[in-house]
Amino acid sequence: MKHKDPELLLNTAICAAINAGQKILEIYNSNDFKIEYKEDDSPLTIADKAAHEIINNKLSLTDIPILSEEGSHQPYIERKNWEYLWVVDPLDGTKEFIKQNDEFTVNIALIHNQKTVLGVIYCPVFKTLYFNYLNGGSYLVKDIGFDYGCNKALKEVSEKKQKIPQDISRNYRVVASRSHLSEETKTFIEKLKTGQPELETVSIGSSLKLCLLAEGKADIYPRFAPTMEWDTAAGHAIVKAAGGNVINNDTNKEVTYNKENLLNPWFIAKSKK
Repeated sequence: MKHKDPELLLNTAICAAINAGQKILEIYNSNDFKIEYKEDDSPLTIADKAAHEIINNKLSLTDIPILSEEGSHQPYIERKNWEYLWVVDPLDGTKEFIKQNDEFTVNIALIHNQKTVLGVIYCPVFKTLYFNYLNGGSYLVKDIGFDYGCNKALKEVSEKKQKIPQDISRNYRVVASRSHLSEETKTFIEKLKTGQPELETVSIGSSLKLCLLAEGKADIYPRFAPTMEWDTAAGHAIVKAAGGNVINNDTNKEVTYNKENLLNPWFIAKSKK
């Protein structure tokens, strides 16, 4: 990467995600969080805001612009000139957070010329970290603690990381949203069953759907409903580095980022298989 140390960028993103996850979990376990609603009626909690602040402070040290769901969104006339940018969802799965079903994540992605090249996803409740190396593979770290500083956390990541996808014997599996399953997605899944009679459906929240693809625990994730760039950018990078991809359903080309309209197209994500 020109002018940037890839290892430093990855480590910064990992530390930011873990630190944000610690704060999110602290608020989550307190059962004391006020819920607000944004203009699009999506929920917002103090956990979203606190995680945004932590991540923004960490990533700003890299001198790469940041596009965060909870931050100010710079006009496209400015963004279109960015060769690199961070795309961040400080708390992906706010509805799952409010429902307290544990299925929420911290998403941090690095975009280069509209392609997602680096992703870090942290699930605070499960203490699970997913990430990929620039021009390298994808990895999973289980039981990664956050009650200590970044240096120890990074040491633990280095020691515990497992390459993904892993070879898992199972039936063909489609993954779907727990909170946003559209009629079009349901129809697509029904059609899949004609060619895959043993098909299994797994419903799960947030970017964990893409993580299941990267891990080799699911085969396909059709999404025919609205998502934003920060919902998918990190998971897309991890899936791609694990041998899969996220494809625009209309163009049959890879989904791109830092577009004028930050709404994603309908897409189909597939694992390496």
